Amino acid sequence: MAESVPQAPQAVLSTLDRAGNRKWIYPTLSKGRFWLARKAIGWLLIVVFVALPWIEIGNRPAVFLDVAGREFTFFGLTLHSTDMVILMVFLLTAVLAIFFITALFGRLWCGWGCPQTVYLEFVYRPIERLVEGSETRRRRRDNGPWNFDKIWRKSTKLAIYTAISVFLAHTFVAYFAGWENLLYWMGRSPMESPGYFALMAITSGLVLFDFGYFREQMCTLTCPYARLQSVLMDDDSLIVSYDRSRGENRGTYRERKQSDKVLDLDDGSVTFGDCIDCGCCVRTCPTGIDIRDGLQMECVSCTQCVDACDEVMEAIGKPRGLIRYTSENAISGDKTKVARPRIFLYAALLAICSTILVGLVVTRAPLEVDFSRASGTTYRVTADDQVANRFSLRLRNRTADTTKLTLVPVDPEGLRVRLVGDQSPSLVPGELERMDVWLTIDTDQMPPGGTTATVDILLDDTAVDTVNLRLLGPTNSR
Repeated sequence: MAESVPQAPQAVLSTLDRAGNRKWIYPTLSKGRFWLARKAIGWLLIVVFVALPWIEIGNRPAVFLDVAGREFTFFGLTLHSTDMVILMVFLLTAVLAIFFITALFGRLWCGWGCPQTVYLEFVYRPIERLVEGSETRRRRRDNGPWNFDKIWRKSTKLAIYTAISVFLAHTFVAYFAGWENLLYWMGRSPMESPGYFALMAITSGLVLFDFGYFREQMCTLTCPYARLQSVLMDDDSLIVSYDRSRGENRGTYRERKQSDKVLDLDDGSVTFGDCIDCGCCVRTCPTGIDIRDGLQMECVSCTQCVDACDEVMEAIGKPRGLIRYTSENAISGDKTKVARPRIFLYAALLAICSTILVGLVVTRAPLEVDFSRASGTTYRVTADDQVANRFSLRLRNRTADTTKLTLVPVDPEGLRVRLVGDQSPSLVPGELERMDVWLTIDTDQMPPGGTTATVDILLDDTAVDTVNLRLLGPTNSR
């Protein structure tokens, strides 16, 4: 019987073993120049995230996504469900911006700005290191029995994690409900607001599960952005990569001392590269990959391997940059091309959508108007010989101030406008107002069959819109 040829092991995700079970990652911290920059940016983003629901612009939170009320506020601009065109163009612009940035800078967002990375690396993991100690001690403790030391450390960490997760959950929900409502609900009994407390319990639990347990698997298993990078990036996109031409062949210090190989290729001998195979880049990676194996889906471009390798290179007297920000073309010896077809295409589409978006916002009327004939009505002739047409008026004040509404008849001559109720009502910012309007004209001034009426709409005595309405009347005038 012929001897079977052993099969090469299949590659699996760095966070899973070959049986598909979770493989825990214990990344060591490398405090290099990139880590310091990421930390500063990360904490700035955290402060901004927490502060935005508290900051008010025009008596509204800076960012408020009122899904139930179908209102979305962005830094003083409030969009409603009727502004669907603006919302769609905004989303399209955001998607194109992601395409453009990814094509140029790769997964820079994942390592520097994504909340998953920012909170995990600069909030949760520092607390874990403070309570449970170094990565080596945590690994040994996790693999050991449950004793008093393990129980109190795990319990303390869980308590701190829970408190932070509850706070972050409230901050997240504040974007959709507002802190004013949250503080009101928090001051009431859970029996009076069971929906709120259930929502907060679920959200807090999800945040705790994500940052306390799921962690890097959010990036390697769940996030669709990792799957899209192969489509959005090319050989000129910025990536974190290992320079094989400089690093290979690898060799530890002991191997280098014991070997008689020389740094001269003239005699055909094999030389050692700069990589001393210390494994620091692997131990520091928060997703558990070996960057020396090339570009991988799990890499989030956090630059921890860069900081770790630079420290080693400085220690052995070699130049930094064995692992660095570069492109696949640059690594292979070619020139990185910034100006390339997909960049021009993304830039052009992004410029077009951004221009359209700005134009829609700038030309957006301060008053949303829907003037239509009342359902099921035509006209009627009153006792004082006037032709009356009933209309339904729906208005939304898009400004930040309460304003007075006035309807002024323009044409035809003799046209009168009467609001049912207050003749000059106040319009509260953002609220949708509905009212009935009667347009009347003397019978002898109404052309046979009807005519077109023109009405000016004024806010605080300033004309903001003009509407043309069809008036119905008798086929023969009197």
